[in-house]
Amino acid sequence: MLKKQNAIQNNDVWFNLAMYAFLVVLTLFIVFPLLHVFSSSLSSPALVAKGQILIWPEELTLKSYINVLKNSAVWNGYRNTILYTVLGTAINVVLTVLAAYPLSRSDLKGGRVILGILILTMYFQGGIIPTYLVVKQLGLVNSMWAMILPSAINTFNLIIMRTYFMNTIPKELQEAAFIDGCSNTRILLDVVLPLSKPILAVISLYYAVHHWNDFFNGLIYLSDRSLFPLQLVLREILIQSKVDDFATLDKGFTDRIFDSEGIKYAIIMVASLPMLILYPFMQRFFVKGALIGSIKG
Repeated sequence: MLKKQNAIQNNDVWFNLAMYAFLVVLTLFIVFPLLHVFSSSLSSPALVAKGQILIWPEELTLKSYINVLKNSAVWNGYRNTILYTVLGTAINVVLTVLAAYPLSRSDLKGGRVILGILILTMYFQGGIIPTYLVVKQLGLVNSMWAMILPSAINTFNLIIMRTYFMNTIPKELQEAAFIDGCSNTRILLDVVLPLSKPILAVISLYYAVHHWNDFFNGLIYLSDRSLFPLQLVLREILIQSKVDDFATLDKGFTDRIFDSEGIKYAIIMVASLPMLILYPFMQRFFVKGALIGSIKG
């Protein structure tokens, strides 16, 4: 019996060591690209272009960041992206709450049918062209609302929030509030939402990251450069190599090529930094809300 327990403990130790080793390797795969991009953005553009930078910056310089931040398109993209993220996330969360709360109530007639229709949209969609035609008929093309309204509710987030309401908010508490004379709206505002801060934080983070990284809607619906989000500006630089606006005209061709390489890494950091800063502050809500909201009941 003792030998069997020792064998089980040894197996647990080896399993834990294997898992730690796997997590370390996985972390390196995730951290290395970030360190490489960060180091390249702070290093001499000539060394970056020659591929001599790995994870440690050399010949420190802020030239790439200065060139990026001097460009008006970047600041305009930042302004638009912040607007789309803040306004879009607020609309997303409000609509998701208003849809998830009724669907979490067992007394909603036809609730399962409605939920089934919503789940169906996760697997079968109209496609890009029908969606574009709908947005065009609504007059949203080439407007800020084209970046917000087509993705106003995410069905996956809706299901997570509904599950949280069902499994976490005691039904007895809602029934007691109803007996005391509270309406459904009052129950939602004064009972359900104060107890749902973790899931609200998680869903807000999901939506905020989506809006911050979204460029596809802008690529389809926007032609006015003054409405471009930051990610679309980033795309132009990385994919289409539109770096002429950043390079000074009095430099030679080689110098401009070097500058463009440094600028690519600098603008990646400029575009990613806000979300990297936000995640640590949201993590405690993220873990709790995601685990509870993912429990199916």
